[in-house]
Amino acid sequence: MAHVQQKIVADQSGTLQVVLQNRTSSSTVYAYITGLAINNNNAPMFIQSDGQTAYFPASPSQPGGNLTQDVAISLGNPGNSVNVAIPKMAGGRIWFSIDSRLTFKVNPGPAIVEPSVTNFSDPNIGSSWGFCEFTYNEAQLFANISYVDFVSIPVALTLTNTAGNTQNVPGMGPDGFNNIVNNLKAQAAKDGRPWDQLIYTANGKPVRILSPNNLLVGNSNAWGNYWDAYVNAVWSRFSNQDIIINTQAAAGNVRGRVQNNELVFADGGSFDKPTAADIFSCSTGPFATGSNQTRNAIIPRLSAAFNRSNLLDATDQFPNGVNPSNYYTYQTTNYYSKFVHAVQKDGRGYAFPYDDVVPDGGQDVAGVVFDGSPSVFTVTVGGG
Repeated sequence: MAHVQQKIVADQSGTLQVVLQNRTSSSTVYAYITGLAINNNNAPMFIQSDGQTAYFPASPSQPGGNLTQDVAISLGNPGNSVNVAIPKMAGGRIWFSIDSRLTFKVNPGPAIVEPSVTNFSDPNIGSSWGFCEFTYNEAQLFANISYVDFVSIPVALTLTNTAGNTQNVPGMGPDGFNNIVNNLKAQAAKDGRPWDQLIYTANGKPVRILSPNNLLVGNSNAWGNYWDAYVNAVWSRFSNQDIIINTQAAAGNVRGRVQNNELVFADGGSFDKPTAADIFSCSTGPFATGSNQTRNAIIPRLSAAFNRSNLLDATDQFPNGVNPSNYYTYQTTNYYSKFVHAVQKDGRGYAFPYDDVVPDGGQDVAGVVFDGSPSVFTVTVGGG
């Protein structure tokens, strides 16, 4: 298939050119663009179906109000590209759905009611859809592929700046989703844990894979004692030696040790043993952030080391002492994240909340693109 070289011209209007590409096998593919308008008091907004016009929903009198404009951007046949323009936006998402439209609602505020993967009464629950995340402000465009909540259809990112330099996150190939499904089923058969329950099926076929954290929404005990033996081994290890967290922040390297069954840092406070829910969420129990900035810098690095099961490695420094080749090699680990990374064409994708933690000078594993002078942002759906 021939590719037409984009002409790189710095935009003077404050909007960014976005190219949406259909690389699926379907001729019924829609894109939706949502976010908060930075230059309009962070008002919730869509880009309309013409790909150019902003739409600011009014606040309805009751929850669940309907949109009054068409916000489904049709991508046309396989191989087709559609040019759209986005203004400065925070908390942006570019959504894609295959073979059916998505339903968005509006609550008083206004607040956009987005499709949900955990609300089984959501009208979109049986549809195949996904998204990438972005922020476009005066400083830069920052975007990433997100698998923190679920995996569904392949999405890839390419960012070209005004100098013509390009960054690319290729995402997963067309067979990536099915490979994750098969790996999760095999892992569930191997260890008896509910990895196969992450697979959501509609109309007789898998349409998405939930994150371990989202499985807990419907079943708070889904993971039971899965992490307990590993946590106990970590606590035992650091009862006899210090753990060093490279905070990669003002606090520098901080030392901790288990005392009275708590992992204690002089300036970072104490951490109780995390549960499976704490580890998969990265935000509850001992991993809840607060006013202590040193502790807030420890939490992402400790959470990442748990999810990647690195805390029994032959190092005492996290993340700087860990080689990414050792991620997910222990028998107790976040297999969802392991399998998601395994099917990415370059291994990069944001699979749990602190998946952007890397050693100092280390390569990004979260699938991020960013540039202070963006020109063309190309988002491809389908993995082809």
